[in-house]
Amino acid sequence: MLSNNVFLKIATGEVATDLIHQDEWCVAFHDLHPRAPVHVLIIPRKEIATHADLTEEDAPLIGHMHLVAARLAQQLGLEAGYRLVINCKDQGGQTVPHLHLHLLGGRDFGWPPG
Repeated sequence: MLSNNVFLKIATGEVATDLIHQDEWCVAFHDLHPRAPVHVLIIPRKEIATHADLTEEDAPLIGHMHLVAARLAQQLGLEAGYRLVINCKDQGGQTVPHLHLHLLGGRDFGWPPG
């Protein structure tokens, strides 16, 4: 069941974590298993399983999450650049069934990823 995932529990306050951002639409916190010197997860409070499940009504939410990422990148000293990643479903590398945006920075990233 989607409602049992840890990200939704963090977003609703059921599971406590050190939030670096919170507002009515989303929360952000440092990833417990970072893949870069800075690795922040930005998750919506709304229950959305994957990027593929977004609807037109979610456009303001997704835009807001990107603005939060830009503000956090500035606050965290990522002036040299950063990467934003949304994994979608199993083959895309998504491991928690709740939409989330990764903000990664503090090192050089290659292309193509993965």
